[in-house]
Amino acid sequence: MKMKQFIKDAIKNKFFMIGFVLFTGIVLTAIFAGAIAPHSYKDINVLKALQPPGVEFPFGTDQYGRCIFSRVIYGSRIALTVGLVVVTVECLIGVTLGLISGYYGGWIEKCIMFITDLTWSLPPLIMALAIVTMLGPSLINVVISIAVVSWAQFTRIVSTKTQSIKNMPFIEAARAFGESNFSIITRYILPNVMSPIIVLTSLALPSAILSTTALGFLGLGAQPPAPDWGKILSEGIGYIRTASWISFYPGIAIVLTVLGFNLLGEGLRDLLDPRLKV
Repeated sequence: MKMKQFIKDAIKNKFFMIGFVLFTGIVLTAIFAGAIAPHSYKDINVLKALQPPGVEFPFGTDQYGRCIFSRVIYGSRIALTVGLVVVTVECLIGVTLGLISGYYGGWIEKCIMFITDLTWSLPPLIMALAIVTMLGPSLINVVISIAVVSWAQFTRIVSTKTQSIKNMPFIEAARAFGESNFSIITRYILPNVMSPIIVLTSLALPSAILSTTALGFLGLGAQPPAPDWGKILSEGIGYIRTASWISFYPGIAIVLTVLGFNLLGEGLRDLLDPRLKV
C-alpha cells in the first residue's frame, strides 16, 4: 500500500484516528512528564494529606500528601515502558518460533505448536501471577512473567501465514537461485508477514498494560514509591468513601490508555488486512 493512500484511508478511519490521538497523548505525556507534573511523584507532606482536587493539586492528594496528578502523569512512563518491553519480547519469541514452525514444518512444527497450544490454553494472568510470585515482586519480574506467557498468539498467526507463503513462486525462485533458508525467511517471508505482526503488536499492548496494572494492584509490580497505576488504585481502595479521587484518576488513565491502543489496533487491522476491505 502506498503511503499517500494509507494516510488518506487512515484519516477516513474513525477508530484509527481516535486511537492515534489517544496514543499520541499517552506517549507525549510519558516523554514530557517532568515538564507536565507540578510536583514530584514521591514528595510526602502529611500536612496536605487527602486534600480534594484543587488549584495546587488538580487531582487531589493521597494519604501521604503526594500529588495524585503528578503520580498519574509519571505513571504513564511505567505503563508505556513495560507495555512496549513486554510486547517486544513477546514479538521476538513468537515471531521467531512462528517463522521456524511455518517454514520447516514436520516434527519441528509439531513440537513448536504443542508448546504454543499448551501456553495459549493457560490463563495468562494466572500464570504471570504464579511466575512473579516465585521470582519476587519487582517491575523486571513482571515484564518477564507477562512476556513468557503471552507470545503464543504471535507464533500461531505467523506460522499460519508463513505456511501460505513458503510455496509461492517467488520463494521457489529464491530456492532455485541458491538462497539459504535463513535468507529466504528474513528477506522474503518476514516482510510479507509484517502486516499481521503490526496489528497483533498494537492489540497486545493494552493487554500487557492491563496485566501490569493488575499485578501492580496486587503489590507484585513496581514497588513504592514508584507511581504504578495499579498500586495507586490499590492504595486508594481503603479511602474510596472519603477520598475517591485517589482511585478515580488512575482508573481513568488506564481506561483511556487501553481504549486508545485498542482503537488504534482495530484501525490498523482495517487498514492493513485486505480481507476486511469491502
